[in-house]
Amino acid sequence: MKILFIEWASFGNEDMKEAFCKEGHILVCFPFSNKDSRRDEAIEAELASALHREVPDMVFSFNYFPVISNVCKKENIRYISWIYDSPYVMLYSYTTINPCNTIYVFDKELYLEFHKAGIQTVHYLPMAANVERLDRLSSETGDIIKTLYDISFVGSLYTEKHNFFDRMTNLSDYARGYLDALMSAQMKVQGYNFIQESLGPVMSDLYQALPMDPNPDGVETKEYLYAQYVINRKITGLERTGLIKAITQKYTFDLFTHDPDFTLPNLINHGSIEPYREMPVVFKQSRINLNISLRSIKSGIPQRAFDIIGSGGFLLSNYQNDFFDFFNAGEDFEFYESEKDLLNKINYYLSHEDERLAIAANGHNKLAAGHTYRHRVQEMLR
Repeated sequence: MKILFIEWASFGNEDMKEAFCKEGHILVCFPFSNKDSRRDEAIEAELASALHREVPDMVFSFNYFPVISNVCKKENIRYISWIYDSPYVMLYSYTTINPCNTIYVFDKELYLEFHKAGIQTVHYLPMAANVERLDRLSSETGDIIKTLYDISFVGSLYTEKHNFFDRMTNLSDYARGYLDALMSAQMKVQGYNFIQESLGPVMSDLYQALPMDPNPDGVETKEYLYAQYVINRKITGLERTGLIKAITQKYTFDLFTHDPDFTLPNLINHGSIEPYREMPVVFKQSRINLNISLRSIKSGIPQRAFDIIGSGGFLLSNYQNDFFDFFNAGEDFEFYESEKDLLNKINYYLSHEDERLAIAANGHNKLAAGHTYRHRVQEMLR
């Protein structure tokens, strides 16, 4: 099969291209940069020309783009996309129902939202890892990868100054108190997010403090925008920094993040890290790798978790329901339900190395057997 691969600065490009090629498909790459636009006449003309010239059997992209879908609809060619971002507002574009689309999301609860609405173009497909590449990292460098970190976390803290929530400096006292209480309540609950359905009493205050309007091309609501892009990100930042502070009361913690200014006693902030070659090595070098999911992910397994397990690292994650469709807690990974539970499990697994290593090996082998990019390509094209 000949595939036109929409190539932009996406995570997973090389792994996906490798998977397509190893499954025997021919790839033609189409450079794509204007990923935020819903209409772009120049890109539409270039893509149509590429389709006429190359005559592919299908078009593929990481994340979904209305501008690509509209061209594929006009040219009557299948467009397969795989969304790994959350939230992803373009999924709510009117173009989602274009008959050319097969759109995969990694979050089962998000898929069910569309399924219950009668949308037949959106499907569920978890993320994956390129285990062959991750296993090659040691042999390619010729180095023995040694354990350097007891507990590590790779990811954003959402503490950067440009975050939306902290721009709302003119919120009323009532709205700020309401949001503080709402966020505090949500942080006590794992597995269910009630932020979007609870914003009604403060929507006018939110809009006055930080105007956000749905796109004319979409069906997303204002509640969706504020819940997913403002409130849930703030909760995630509070949760991640709060848990890290609790851990550093007792343990040394290694952090790999974009915010170079975040400091705590017993915390080593390594700054940002290159995701393709450096990040998997950190996962291999850590006794415990934390996953603290972005709160806008309803039930899905984040890409970070697949990369940790695929690298052979031990994963300790917050509760996400989709894990239990594929992995067994205490056998392939471990999860925590509260701050107290997290600290207890850190203490336990740092002092039970054989058990920790066995869990990491089990998870790695299970992922290698059924959850690589090649497996996902087979599922997509089946």
